[in-house]
Amino acid sequence: MKRQRLGRGLDALLGAGPAAPCGGPVEIELSRIELSPWQPRGGLKEEALKELADSIRSAGVLQPVLVRPKGQMFELVMGERRLKAAHLAGLSSVPALVRDVPDSRMLELALVENLQREDLGPIEKARAIERLIREGGLTQEEAASRVGLSRPSLANLLRLLELPEVVQGMVSRGTLSQGHARAILAVKDQAGRVALAERVARQGLSVRQAERLASGGPPPQKAPPSPHLARLEAALQEALSTRVEVRSRGRRGRIVIHFSDAEQFERLFELITGTGEGPLPPGP
Repeated sequence: MKRQRLGRGLDALLGAGPAAPCGGPVEIELSRIELSPWQPRGGLKEEALKELADSIRSAGVLQPVLVRPKGQMFELVMGERRLKAAHLAGLSSVPALVRDVPDSRMLELALVENLQREDLGPIEKARAIERLIREGGLTQEEAASRVGLSRPSLANLLRLLELPEVVQGMVSRGTLSQGHARAILAVKDQAGRVALAERVARQGLSVRQAERLASGGPPPQKAPPSPHLARLEAALQEALSTRVEVRSRGRRGRIVIHFSDAEQFERLFELITGTGEGPLPPGP
């Protein structure tokens, strides 16, 4: 059976049940549209919102938002970025599709919209999917089908919610990647997970290094230079009286010469160029 992917359009998302398409877009005043409490996204990037507002001032709102009736008002179903950018652009109304969307589908539609646009971080995705499963009474397999993810990908996202809140915050801020988070989950106790997360962030460790630490081993170290490169470094350091690194990859590489102050830089400049006067090193 072929799995539904995230490329589904609005017609496909609303193609069954009481939310089925009926009628084209109409202009609705912004003051009559309320934001949805079902929105899974934690926040919108201000710079991206300003760019979208500039585009709307120039070309208008090209894709209608989706709303549902709520008394004399309307509740937003999909299109939060467009709605907020329209406010920012100074518009008084936006084109909107009006549909009778039941509560049972509100979170699913908001979640799928954001997943399609990659607007959610991994923790936000995990929380939204967990809420969809809990409030929709779905299995993980059913939820995976609804949002267009594979069952293993969805399970990996949900596992992130097992991390301590402080570690989840580091993942949300981008301090740790999702790969780092999966490595940290290998530590059994929560205190150990926090300690490892802080060490990974503090030392800028790679995912592979985090995996080694989580399994109880030391982080992998850089391979020592070959004896030939070590001899070259030693000869250059003796000739220049400063620390020198020779970094080689195949037939290419680079030489890094260290200096501690302007006086040492001038001495090194004179030694290398053969001139009697060297410029000061560039500032910070």
